[in-house]
Amino acid sequence: MIYQNFIGNQWFSALTGETIAVYDPSTGQEYAEIARSGASDIDAAVRAARTAYEGAWGKTSPAERSRLLLRLSVALQDQLEVLAQIESRDTGKPMKQARADAAAVARYAEFYAGAADKLHGATIPYPRDYTVMTVREPHGVTGHIVPWNYPLQIFGRSVFASLAAGNACVVKPAEDACLSLLKVAEIAADVGLPAGALNICTGLGAEAGAALSAHAGIDHISFTGSPQAGQQVAIAAAAHFAPVTLELGGKSPQILFSDADIEAALPVVLNAIIQNAGQTCSAGSRLLVQRAIYADVIARLSELFQATRTGAASDDPDCGPLINARQLERVRSFLGSADEAGILVAARGVLDANAPGGGYYQAPVLLADVPPDHRLAQEEIFGPVLSAIPFETEAQALHIANNTPFGLVAGIWTSDGARQLRMARAIRSGQVFINNYGAGGGVELPFGGTGQSGYGREKGFEALYGFTTLKTIAIRH
Repeated sequence: MIYQNFIGNQWFSALTGETIAVYDPSTGQEYAEIARSGASDIDAAVRAARTAYEGAWGKTSPAERSRLLLRLSVALQDQLEVLAQIESRDTGKPMKQARADAAAVARYAEFYAGAADKLHGATIPYPRDYTVMTVREPHGVTGHIVPWNYPLQIFGRSVFASLAAGNACVVKPAEDACLSLLKVAEIAADVGLPAGALNICTGLGAEAGAALSAHAGIDHISFTGSPQAGQQVAIAAAAHFAPVTLELGGKSPQILFSDADIEAALPVVLNAIIQNAGQTCSAGSRLLVQRAIYADVIARLSELFQATRTGAASDDPDCGPLINARQLERVRSFLGSADEAGILVAARGVLDANAPGGGYYQAPVLLADVPPDHRLAQEEIFGPVLSAIPFETEAQALHIANNTPFGLVAGIWTSDGARQLRMARAIRSGQVFINNYGAGGGVELPFGGTGQSGYGREKGFEALYGFTTLKTIAIRH
């Protein structure tokens, strides 16, 4: 089957007629094709979005946008299983994870439906012969570059926030996984989203993504991906002075102190690295353990790793395949560097005997005694590989935690209330979780990082501020 671009509520092939093959990560087999968009396709989508913004969509009231997004949320809920099946096959996610992602995209529509008519300005105290107010206005046309690891979730937190704020959107999803987003666009048109309010062009990052970033008709760009690609997006957007929200990589620490509830912590630690086969920006990929409990933690965690099952997405295992052969090669290169450095493999998961031979499988790996300055503890692997690092003191733990270029998420496990707050304040990170990790991934929780993890915030009400511009109005009486 060949999937087309969605522009102005209609389906179009790429203007060149070219396509890109879509592969099933569980089998390595091609099963569909998508449009290979270029600059001309992106331009058509931007023009459609501009027409919508200056026309029907731009004239909708916040209350109307709210009602439309609520209808969309209900329709997405009704199509949850369909979306999950598409997402699972396209990304290699086990079905339970794909269902959670499908539920999340519906929840994002619901959340931003409720927020659309509550985006208030303010009045400012000033001399009595003035009335001064601020109003929040949409940017206009926003560009969204969505990665392959969480297409539904990242689309929802970015696009629905932008639509709620009154913008029209042009989306360039990753070529490796985009089919679920085309289905969402179809559902959005069915519930009444005006033509041009949401447009999706598939294609390669170096072609369609670069064209979107550089397009002078884009007023704001939201990008999720690698720091290297994010830098290129920011440079391209700067040429036409478009603000950018960047959610980039992570090397997030989980820190276990000797007074932590280990029974509660270890299943969470495991899930934070095997979820989505470790292909998560906020994956808990470094485990810092206080020396007094280090041996016990490694022993217990090894048992959990050895019990994990890796296999085809349709079999709903603990860990599915990686997205493609290139990513599998990348993860294995990191494991090769562990062998070269003599780093101990404390435990490995199990690959299902019936896993298809052509799939991109990597069973979870626990590495022990990883030097804090080794690339395994410094670089984002984006696979199910956990690096365990012992520490002695709180100060040492803090130094190790902060000593990477990233700052996205951190987990702190301790029963000491004072230490909880000291560490939370001192860790350089956009999110800090105490005696948990992720807090269920709530759509309400502002998300973003520092350093090479990016800047700006998505999710929650903060996202709406990013998708609007603040205007000050001063009236002299």
